[in-house]
Amino acid sequence: MNTIKPIYISAFAILALVGCGASKQVANSAVTSTVISAPLNIKKNVPINENDLKRWSHLDIVKDTIPGMSVDRAYSELLKGKKGVTVIVGIVDSGVDIEHEDLKSVVWTNKKEIAGNGIDDDKNGYIDDIHGWNFLGDITKEHYEYQRIIKNKNLVDEKTYQEAKAIGDKKIADAVTGKTRTEQMLLTLNESDATLAKHFGKSIYTIDEVKAIVSQEPEIQKSKAAMEQMFSYGMPIADLKVGVTKQLNGFATALSGENLKTDYRKIIGDNPEDLTDTKYGNNNVMGPDKDGILHGTHVAGIVAQTRNNAIGGDGVANNVEILTVRAVPDGDEYDKDIALGIRYAVDNGAKVINGSFGKSFSPHKQWVYDAIKYAEKKDVLIVHAAGNDAKDIDFAENFPNDSEDKVTEFADNLITIGALNFEYGNKVVARFSNIGKINVDVFAPGVKIYATTPNDSYKYLQGTSMAAPNAAGVAALIRSYYPKLSAQQVKHILMDSGVAITEDVIVAGKSNDTRSFTTLSKSGKIVNAYNALLMAEKMSKK
Repeated sequence: MNTIKPIYISAFAILALVGCGASKQVANSAVTSTVISAPLNIKKNVPINENDLKRWSHLDIVKDTIPGMSVDRAYSELLKGKKGVTVIVGIVDSGVDIEHEDLKSVVWTNKKEIAGNGIDDDKNGYIDDIHGWNFLGDITKEHYEYQRIIKNKNLVDEKTYQEAKAIGDKKIADAVTGKTRTEQMLLTLNESDATLAKHFGKSIYTIDEVKAIVSQEPEIQKSKAAMEQMFSYGMPIADLKVGVTKQLNGFATALSGENLKTDYRKIIGDNPEDLTDTKYGNNNVMGPDKDGILHGTHVAGIVAQTRNNAIGGDGVANNVEILTVRAVPDGDEYDKDIALGIRYAVDNGAKVINGSFGKSFSPHKQWVYDAIKYAEKKDVLIVHAAGNDAKDIDFAENFPNDSEDKVTEFADNLITIGALNFEYGNKVVARFSNIGKINVDVFAPGVKIYATTPNDSYKYLQGTSMAAPNAAGVAALIRSYYPKLSAQQVKHILMDSGVAITEDVIVAGKSNDTRSFTTLSKSGKIVNAYNALLMAEKMSKK
């Protein structure tokens, strides 16, 4: 289901997927009258500036008319002068750049292990696991689960096999048209960029400079129009070229069928169909290639990049350590790696685990279900991304989840997060975000989130992958300042204390599909750190 792996989505991928007064306030009777409520019938009259955009998820829906989580307000008004305990947050993802300037001070270290001695000092089955564990070894790419099922139909029943085959057939058909469309886009991008670079006499220019072009030369006008469209994807042109080229290569690979012949798992040497075969992977949580850990590094930064240090962005939580579990490749994760990864994070003290990954098929879903139940037993909250297919996951599959029948939860420690846009109003739901009145719990910021990326860099990324760690950061805050509250209590605080939005909003980016925001998730709310801490304070005194 998730066509961009792991679960984040670039501006180009969005294109591919989808082609202060208030007249009334929403009251929240669960907490005191000081809680933040959503102002209605307002519109931000000026575009968001760059400084605010870089930290919009920390801003306040009332003061700033931006649907952030009121993180700054929580620190200045509720947490000033208070001390919290350190909370370990497990990042089950593609890997994390633990050497990053904005993350190295918050990296978890296993004090029971002696670095580099080649001995499993803490006898947990993982040798020299100083900062976490890499279940992928030197793997960066993997097949999608539907491809693995097509290759080995014995993994599943006939019905599931036919569903996987139907997806495979559609992917081939889509690749034919996608390849043609993407080739044309890349040609237009390169030619127009070259024309304007020559016009400006420089290779890097801004959208404002493009809009200001007054030349009437047909070629310049044509390139101006094209590049205005390219800039609208919200990415630097160089990054857009990389993204378009990657997508084009993906189409070409799909059509050739070569990737299906590759056994990526062979280099690890384990049996991915045997959960008891655990002696695999290594302690290099950054993996073999830093470019391959962009996603996990960004996710970690949203939670924990150092606050107020005048570089990069700010993390949501200030008393955390990041424990890295590398288990999500460029492709679909194996159920075995996720199940063992969750257990590893739990056993090493994580109180919050972020899972910004997902897929449409899960042949060994019970392994993951058992790991979720294990985490619940150990009082660990799992925060999971809802997915980026603009689908209703009350009907469409999105694994892992906490309900075998999409109705009854088998555990109460997993919270599923949809993604918000920074525009407050009817466009507040990210056009790519999955929804679900039963199976999405709450929404959090997920469009144009600025955070750490490898090699001391920072970028905007978007997806429910970014919404999940925003919510996980708030969960970590609660667990830091109110450590006696359980994982289940923290989950329901995130949902119940959120800011309710009762207006109609556009769903899946389709202007003709508007629905009440209350119908898109179980809570009908957006995560708010200020309200969550107020509720945690009240609950902790009971």
